[in-house]
Order: sequence, then structure tokens, then C-alpha cells
Amino acid sequence: MADTKADKARWRQKTYEKAKGKAGERYPEFRTSSGVTMEPLYTPDDVEGAYEEKLGFPGEYPFTRGVQPTMYRGRFWTMRQYAGFGTADDANQRYHYLLKSGQTGLSVAFDLPTQLGLDADDPEAEGEVGKVGVSIGSLADMEELFAGIPLGKVSTSMTINATAPILLCLYAAVGEKNGVALEQLSGTVQNDILKEYMARGTYIYPPAPSLRLITNLFAFCAKRVPKWNPISISGYHIREAGSTAAQEIAFTLADGIAYVDAALKAGLEVDEFAGRLSFFFNVHNNFLEEIAKFRAARRLWARIMKERFKAKDPRSMMLRFHSQTAGSTLTAQQVDNNVVRVALQALAAVMGGTQSLHTNSRDEALALPSEESARLALRTQQVIAYESGVGDVIDPMGGSYVVERMTDELEAKAQDYIRRIDEMGGMVEAIAKGYPQGEIQDAAYQAQRDVEEKRTVVVGMNQFQVKEPPPSGLLRVDEAVERTQLERMKKLRAERDNSAAQRSVDVLRKAAANPDENLIPLILDAVKAYATLGEISDAMRDVFGEHREHVVL
Repeated sequence: MADTKADKARWRQKTYEKAKGKAGERYPEFRTSSGVTMEPLYTPDDVEGAYEEKLGFPGEYPFTRGVQPTMYRGRFWTMRQYAGFGTADDANQRYHYLLKSGQTGLSVAFDLPTQLGLDADDPEAEGEVGKVGVSIGSLADMEELFAGIPLGKVSTSMTINATAPILLCLYAAVGEKNGVALEQLSGTVQNDILKEYMARGTYIYPPAPSLRLITNLFAFCAKRVPKWNPISISGYHIREAGSTAAQEIAFTLADGIAYVDAALKAGLEVDEFAGRLSFFFNVHNNFLEEIAKFRAARRLWARIMKERFKAKDPRSMMLRFHSQTAGSTLTAQQVDNNVVRVALQALAAVMGGTQSLHTNSRDEALALPSEESARLALRTQQVIAYESGVGDVIDPMGGSYVVERMTDELEAKAQDYIRRIDEMGGMVEAIAKGYPQGEIQDAAYQAQRDVEEKRTVVVGMNQFQVKEPPPSGLLRVDEAVERTQLERMKKLRAERDNSAAQRSVDVLRKAAANPDENLIPLILDAVKAYATLGEISDAMRDVFGEHREHVVL
């Protein structure tokens, strides 16, 4: 057998360095966002460890090569397009359009007032109603949002956090009204509040009561909605805030550890809920690093669940994830370039083994996606699925020397971050100290400097610029949306049984003061009485208080 290490050293000295000395290279050093040095060539000696221990086989521990034995040979990933704007009727029309275009699951975007537990007629909601997502204030809105959509057959993902229990209860109430039992509903609520404290900011309550609501939802779904994923532990927004790939893995999994710890302290058994945990990751620009990131995250989570939490059920060790292409990489300049970026990012997600994928639209740096742009983004996934052939082989990049080495290095870097977070007392304490926030800020600052100083080339923005006319056909939310929602809220309050709504909210408020009571059944009662999202949120605000941001300088 040839001595690969010796042959590589010979090649590097006599062939590579000689050519490099004559022509030079584009950069003095090649590094990924996570600080992983990219060597010019990788060979078998760069990959260490036993195959079975580090890779294994698809559908088996440690799941490096995928969580399903057949992966896309069985069925493709779920193709979702994150959508929602204006009124419930506006968004409903878009959902029907996307389903007719071949989308296989819904993904709902909510406006900021809905995310923050504010009704459309709350003074703090002024100017934001229906702008970055659909405005939902009550069961009446939710009924309109899903009118004509078979909830027993469609999987729905809802990107909602502080008000996730309310939105799931609204969805469940619509299902029941349409003859779809809780046991038939499938989908996900994001319900990941810890990343809001460090990266996004749409929180309401302090960490302790927020974790209570999350574990309440775990218990409720385990018993009543078994096909539902009660949390999507999200690295997406951590990466959008500027983190590296290694930080995205580490902080996301550290959040996951905190949620599992909270559920165990609440009296749940690990295998009772862990199989329904799901994750949500970003897909950034470095093609090879992103593939390695997903593989490293799967392997690391499997080990955490088996070794730290003593899970016995293999499903409890599986890291199942939705992914979305990186909004922060889209440019307002030369928007057609975004089509290429999204295609490459989507391909990386598929090569990395995603279970569900959203592809961003070409015009999202400027406005909400138009129908044409949303269709093109969906077609991008369909071309990869049906024309590229990459789904015909499981883990097609497995065995690549560079990908295996990068997988090892990203896992090691993420483990080091998790060790430091453990030493601080866990993620809740680390957030209180400002640790992950500071690390993300430092990474974001360095990434911005790299762009400004052209160490990172962004095609069409800091190089290869052209003069171009303003793009046409952008989708703008009509200012009349807010007036429409205000009228809907007024009509609801006039026509509902106000006494029944008030009683349901009072019962919830009283129960919130009892830390041992599961609040989800009471929230479900309140939404069925047509109590508003704001009224339900305020009842818990009265007991829990509101979180104030920890500012890191």
C-alpha cells in the first residue's frame, strides 16, 4: 500500500510549492467562516477514526450520513416556501397558489405584532400590521388563513416563538372545526425562545416562564398531537445575525440541551418527547462547509442525546432539520444573481441531508416575494430534485476527504463552545452573561470588514458592479391592510360572546400563577371562545412580566 502521507509531502514540496512560487495564489491563506484553514489538497491521511464510530450507515447511530435509511430514494425532502403577508385572505390566496405549483408543505410567516402578542388595534402595532407576515389576531383570522386547505393532509410549519402556544392552539381549533382531529395534525411550531434573546428579539416574557410554556407544549403535544413537532430549535437566525458555521451548530445545540434539561426538570421522560424535537438551520454560501456543518450537527446531537441524556430510543438521537437559504447573502444589486446563490445553497442543503427546505426568492432584499419570484424559488428545488440526480445516492459527499475533515473540525469547534457554555451553567446563564451575543457580534463585525475590504467578494455589490434601473414588479403591502384588520378586530369584539372570552382569559391568568399547571389546554379554551391573541398574551404578561434586553457592548 502506498504511503499517502509521504507521497503528499513529496507532491507538496516538489510540485505544488514550485507552481505556487511561480504564479502565486489568490489569497495568502484560505479559511472558512469558522476559521477552518482550507488546505490545497486532502488525502486519506486527513481523515481519522473508525468508519463505524464516526460515520456508520444512514438511519443508524450516529446518523452522520442521514437520519433515514433510504433518504431521498424513498421520498424527496418537503418543499416549503415561507409565505405570509397582509390579511389572512391575502396569505390564503398565496398558499393555494403555491400548493397548486407543487409545494408539498406550508410555511407561515407572521407579522411583528402577531409575533409579539399584540392585536392589530394595539397602539404599539401601528405601522407594522401585515408588513413582514400575515396578521393573525383571533380564531376568525386563522379560519380565513386556512380556508379550503386540507389540514389533515398538509404539513404546516409556523415561524413563531413567544406566541407559539397560542398559534398552535388556533391551528388546532381550525382543524377541529373542519373535522380534523388533533391526532391527525402534522407540522412544526418554531417555539425557540432562547435564540430570540441572543439573535432576533421577538420575545415577550422572561426566560423562566418562557421555558415553562415550551415544556407545557412538549407535554401537550406528546399526549394530544403526536405528529406535531413542538419546537424547531433554530440556528437560522443565529447565522443571520452574523455567526460562523461552528457557532451556529454550537449555540443551536446548546439551546437544545437547555430545552431537554427544562423538560426533564418538568418531569418528562427523555424518550417521551425527544423524538419530536426538530431543528432549523441556515444554508450559507460556502458550499463544502455547509454540507460538513449539517453532518457534524447530526453526529454531535446524537452523541449528546445518547451520552449526556441517556436516551434509549434511536429517534431521540436523530437530528431532523428544516433548512432555509441565507437571507443575509441576498443583494439588492443585480437581483438575478440571487437565483444562482439560492440554487447553490439549496444544493448544499440537499447534499447535507435536509428533511425540509425553503428557497428564498430573488427579490427578497427589496420586498416581499412576488408570485413569479416565489414560483421560481420553488422551481429551483424541483429542478434539483427531479433533474440533478443528487437524491439518487445517500450522502453523496460522504467519503470526500475534505468534507470528512471539515466535518471533524466543525464538530470539534462546536464541542468547545458547548463546553464553555456548560462551564457557565448552561445556555440560559450564558445568555444572561451576554456570551453568545458577544461571540456573534464579533463574528458579524469580522465578516462585514471582510466584505468592505474585499477579502470576501460579493458579486455585483463590492465587485463586478453595473449601473441598473430600479427593479419593477415588486410586491408592496397596501396600507389599507391595517385599516382592514382594525375593522375585523372591531367586528369580532362586537359579535363574539365577550363574557365567555373574558372568563376564559381570567381562568388562564389565574392558572399562570400556578407553576405546576399546564397552560396549553386553557389557551385552547380561550382561542375557541374567540379571545384575541393580545388578550391571551396580556393575561400571561400580567403574571410573568416582560423581558428586558441584556445589552452587550
